[in-house]
Amino acid sequence: METTEVRKKVLDIIADIAMDDDVNGIDDSVALRDQLDLDSMDFLDIVMELKKRHSIVVPEADYPQLATMDSCVEYLTPKFVQ
Repeated sequence: METTEVRKKVLDIIADIAMDDDVNGIDDSVALRDQLDLDSMDFLDIVMELKKRHSIVVPEADYPQLATMDSCVEYLTPKFVQ
């Protein structure tokens, strides 16, 4: 899967969880929590939606790799291919 498709899938999940935030202006290199009104429960919801929608399990030790959109896409792209 292309990185642009992975980014779109992650944005779709974030948009569903952070409904009050505009996800279209996200800076891919800045921490998502700094840009959006995401708390720890929102972050866990994102992880759970990845599992629910795409069967991708993110171990807790890998959570820091989901900090920015760039790092999310880099980490998740190989997992979408499997």
